[in-house]
Amino acid sequence: MDNKIFLYNTLSRKKELFEPMSPPHVGLYVCGPTVYGDAHLGHARPAITFDLVFRYLQHVGYKVRYVRNITDVGHLENDADAGEDKVGKKARLEQLEPMEIVQYYTNRYHKNMEQLNVLPPSIEPHASGHIIDQIGMVGKILDSGYAYEINGNVYFDVVKYNADHNYGKLSGRSIEETLENTRELAGQDEKRNQVDFALWKKAAPEHIMRWPSPWSDGFPGWHLECSVMSCKYLGDTFDIHGGGMDLVFPHHESEIAQAVAANGKEHVRYWMHNNMITIDGQKMGKSLNNSITLDEFFTGNHAALEKAYSPITIRFFILQAHYRSTVDFSNEALLAAEKGLKRMMAGVETLNALQPLESSTVDVEGLRKKCYGALNDDFNSPIAIAHLFDGVRMINSIKDGKEKISEIDLDLLKKLFNEFVYDILGFISEELETKEDSKMVDGLVQTILDLRKEAKLRKDFATADKIRDDLGNLNIEVKDTKDGAVWQMIR
Repeated sequence: MDNKIFLYNTLSRKKELFEPMSPPHVGLYVCGPTVYGDAHLGHARPAITFDLVFRYLQHVGYKVRYVRNITDVGHLENDADAGEDKVGKKARLEQLEPMEIVQYYTNRYHKNMEQLNVLPPSIEPHASGHIIDQIGMVGKILDSGYAYEINGNVYFDVVKYNADHNYGKLSGRSIEETLENTRELAGQDEKRNQVDFALWKKAAPEHIMRWPSPWSDGFPGWHLECSVMSCKYLGDTFDIHGGGMDLVFPHHESEIAQAVAANGKEHVRYWMHNNMITIDGQKMGKSLNNSITLDEFFTGNHAALEKAYSPITIRFFILQAHYRSTVDFSNEALLAAEKGLKRMMAGVETLNALQPLESSTVDVEGLRKKCYGALNDDFNSPIAIAHLFDGVRMINSIKDGKEKISEIDLDLLKKLFNEFVYDILGFISEELETKEDSKMVDGLVQTILDLRKEAKLRKDFATADKIRDDLGNLNIEVKDTKDGAVWQMIR
């Protein structure tokens, strides 16, 4: 662990030397998905960003406990304190149990993460599995005087908290600005202040997910889960908390307030936030109806896509930009990423076929220092990739006889590329599908699904089920929705 790592701390708004509380142990918490729909490109970015952080910290010798949560309760529409629970709404529309929705989309999320070569976290807690812990934290916040109960609901008193502390220190917002921006929200008349947020909500009669508490049969507020689960598994204070920049306010701002109110101290030392993926300059997301799911990228089944793109091309596309910069989606950018990935992998193949000479004319040690220097500087993956491409040029020059490399340097160069390309950046060799192959598969599967639809109209359900099961045996998953059957390849 001789490497000195500097990371940008959102809280201090500057790069800081990373010094974990209890080296070599590091606590890393990252906000995971709300599992009510398929993962899209916006979900891929934090997963890949913090997969790189996880991989690199382990590579340089730290023992990392990586916790990434699953939000399966309490996240209401529009990130507000009113409206339907996102999972509950999906369950009502699909006429399924909420946990069926959770399990189905969690499984799909995990499959997408595996395709992207994202390592599983050390612990993956669910919000619904920590209701008792969340009720306990609400009680502590009430005891501290920073919350109040009304009509079975418990709200965090932001104005009172701000008088003693600073609600807004992470986002840089003043309490006046926050009040102004929340003044027009509906369904909040019972709050003392419009800026107050829910710690516990009394469930309406039609609300599916509910638990008994001292205040009402209800459910926890969205912000509460991460404060509870991060501290439960990493301690009252831990090293790194990550997530998308869209979570800085109000989610992470509220997390800080809850932790201080409940435990008397802040729970995070370094806050890291990845920037957004945009389409034509606008944030990509489900709420804006401009998202493209990962499965659509992998199959090419979306009007905005010229072709299918492999999962590792998507990973390369995301890592070729610094995590704090925005990335604008375009087919041109993805095609360039695909070309860059192929060039990188071709370089590795050429490297493995090189034969050493007695002496070197190349500076492998200098290349190694540059690659480590890039990731030590706030995990700057695009600079590390640029240095690796310098290495590819070095490899090609050696192959063409323009440069020489000794056995010691060749072993060092192979080690450098294997560690950075595979272990740290997480790229893997794969055969990319062609546009023609993808279109042929799409047409064949659609023809089969049309035959299945005809069988169902004839009430020949045995044949319909057999077609579905046979497709499943070929790793083609079929799901019936209100708009018809949809399918995806399970890679």
